[in-house]
Amino acid sequence: MYRRFKSVKAKYVISLLVVLGFLFVACPPLSSEPFPIPTVNLTVSNAANQPDQVTVILQLLLILTVLSLAPAILVMLTSFTRIVVVFSLLRHALGTQSLPPNQIILGLSLFLTFFIMAPVWEKVNTQAIQPYLNKQISADKAFETAAGPIKNFMLKQTREKDLALFVKIARAKKPETPADITMTVLTPAFVISELRTAFQIGFLIYMPFLVLDMVIASVLLSMGMLMLPPVMVSLPFKLLLFVLVDGWYLIVGSLVQSFGTV
Repeated sequence: MYRRFKSVKAKYVISLLVVLGFLFVACPPLSSEPFPIPTVNLTVSNAANQPDQVTVILQLLLILTVLSLAPAILVMLTSFTRIVVVFSLLRHALGTQSLPPNQIILGLSLFLTFFIMAPVWEKVNTQAIQPYLNKQISADKAFETAAGPIKNFMLKQTREKDLALFVKIARAKKPETPADITMTVLTPAFVISELRTAFQIGFLIYMPFLVLDMVIASVLLSMGMLMLPPVMVSLPFKLLLFVLVDGWYLIVGSLVQSFGTV
């Protein structure tokens, strides 16, 4: 047994040596020259004669900054907050657990936000972005001009009570005109006002479904069906009621019209 194992081992060793020999003969000899190592040169030159290079770099930096702040801008400075909160409350009122899915709610909220904010963004593009790209105004002037339409939209949806609260907290001077209101004060006041409006709309949506739940629970209790969950029985009636009144049409239409843009 030992001799057989020894002979097999010797055959494997011989085969390995033969393969290595063929590879050595087939492969060309390695060059004796060392492998070149690349170098990187960083130079700082005067761009006084080429201001276009500086402009392109600043534009790229501005675009990257806007993209990094895009989620916060989309949530805090637009109609997205009110819409997504109302849709979430509607789903809870229906009692459909995770239907519609979060992807559907977020997608519909985004498209409605684009629809509502389209006139505002058109003004920003016409009055600020295009003149800046055409080198008609400076970057500071473009930023100030772009903030105007957005600020006007936010002021229309913000309550004076919420705005006065943050002016008081910031210990700032009472603004005499809308132009004197800073974005640092206007943004949280706008978000609070949007949440309040969204909860008001959600309360109105909840009421008919709550009444239906109470009626179904009373009927089941009078019939002695204590072991049957009322939610299981009321869910089909909720869906039937929502479909009969064309709920999506009413809610989406009311949401869009609540911003006063159409």
